[in-house]
Amino acid sequence: MKHAGNIPPADAVPTRDAERHNAIDRAFHATIGSLTGGLSPMGLATAWFDWGVHLAGSPAKQAELQERAVANGARALQSAVSCPLSPAGEGCAEMEADKRFRDEEWQRYPFNMLAQWFLLTEDWWHAATTGVQGIAPRHAQMTNFLARQALDMMAPSNYALTNPVVLDRTQQEQGANLVRGFRNWLEDFANYAENAPPDTGDFKVGENVAITPGEVVYRNRLIELIRYRPTTKEVKAEPLLIVPAWIMKYYILDLSAHNSMVRFLVDQGIEVYMISWLNPGEEDSELSMEDYVRLGIFEALDTIGKAVPDQKIHAAGYCLGGTLLSIAAAAMAREKDDRLASLTLLAAQVDFTEAGEITLFTDDSQVAFLEDIMAEQGYLKSDQMAGAFQMLRSNDLIWSRTIRDYLLGERGGMNDLMAWNADATRMPATMHSEYLRKLFLENRLALGQYKVGGRLVSVEDIETPLFAVGTEKDHVAPWKSVWKITRFADGSNTFLLTSGGHNAGIVSEPGHPRRHYRIGEVPGHALAAETWKGAHAPIEGSWWPAWAEWLTAHSTGTRAATEKPALPSLGAAPGTYVFG
Repeated sequence: MKHAGNIPPADAVPTRDAERHNAIDRAFHATIGSLTGGLSPMGLATAWFDWGVHLAGSPAKQAELQERAVANGARALQSAVSCPLSPAGEGCAEMEADKRFRDEEWQRYPFNMLAQWFLLTEDWWHAATTGVQGIAPRHAQMTNFLARQALDMMAPSNYALTNPVVLDRTQQEQGANLVRGFRNWLEDFANYAENAPPDTGDFKVGENVAITPGEVVYRNRLIELIRYRPTTKEVKAEPLLIVPAWIMKYYILDLSAHNSMVRFLVDQGIEVYMISWLNPGEEDSELSMEDYVRLGIFEALDTIGKAVPDQKIHAAGYCLGGTLLSIAAAAMAREKDDRLASLTLLAAQVDFTEAGEITLFTDDSQVAFLEDIMAEQGYLKSDQMAGAFQMLRSNDLIWSRTIRDYLLGERGGMNDLMAWNADATRMPATMHSEYLRKLFLENRLALGQYKVGGRLVSVEDIETPLFAVGTEKDHVAPWKSVWKITRFADGSNTFLLTSGGHNAGIVSEPGHPRRHYRIGEVPGHALAAETWKGAHAPIEGSWWPAWAEWLTAHSTGTRAATEKPALPSLGAAPGTYVFG
């Protein structure tokens, strides 16, 4: 086939030219990503276009929205009259259910009317972005979510002139609150511009958090393995390996003395080993999921096996660490490796078909966008991950903080969990790309299509006794998604549902107020999550003792505790990788 002029056929473009073009795209996407918090504007635009064209082709839906607009307009006019006369009347009472407008100052005119109009606008946009025929379900969820985010930004509570609480404070302090707020903003902006270390207040790793005594007994390029010193004369025969997520520093499970899960377990006579992951840099961009399985879990198990030979090992994984542990357990089951005495998954998923609203930001467009960003950097920065997670709870994590810090001029008190949350980590490019594509997008683990060592693994091969924990308000790993492990694992399954969210529900120490949980065995793979929940009454208190009892029941006795580890110490806990 001939080509006009000197233009070569498409497949004859030199590789170096293609690479140059890809480099331009990567640089362009990385620049955009620095402005959008790592979110892909192309994916968002596609969702809005899909919604717009289908709404344009749905006259019945348009008529419905017109009717709702007229009805809401009438209610708005009614509230303009009724709210000044009767602030607590039926026309204004709805806003009391929204925590943004619960302060009694919002009952005054015209602020009660502004709040009412805003809620009616939210109602209309919710109707506009739901029930549109023909739109892709994912795009429908995304447009509804994005509409909520845009409206949250425009809420009258976010602005000084329309927030009566702020106006009253400004009058009382003669504007001093706004001066403090401006200083707070300048301080935050300077820290962001200078890429300053996170502000963790008075909480310092190794000083008042991550202080349970122990030693690093193994180190490779990816992990440090910490063995904690026993506090009892005897320990359970089987030690416990904890695999935290590499998206977070491990010490969420070893915070202050009063809420350290590690300290609690050690005091129950359980010998605990903890993986502390390396915080990767550009030189670690090629680390893969396979590396995390082998250099992380398998080498940790091998090390513990040298310290306590001929003993099985309990293993627990939190969040992504639980997903990784499930992959490792499936690979061990495939190889008939029976070293695991039990398997505990804390807010961890193996099936990602219903992984919550975070999946709205995990499509082909978003993943390709992130891959270009990571190709430029070698890793994904913590702030590029934070954008999507903050949007999931924008009222709690963004706007309430904006009002408190910048309008009221207050700095919220820091606690150990908040300090840990500020101490974020990075994600190596290869591993994160594989995680997003193979697990989130393609759901290979649940479909039995995931490979370890070049061969398929299946979660259904796991026959080890299983203890799975979900949290009621989890926005990262919804409990019904966590529940799905009970449909796969073929051993004895126990499920526990606790109050709280993804982090606070797990860090739920004895004595913590307003905590409850449900626990029970799962009798069959076909049991629905809600059916199980309805059959188990809530129990007041922390779930930690119930888990410790379960571990004890799946242990084979006790052995004498040793103060010194059987392996040489490479340094005191918390080690060195946690400071990266």
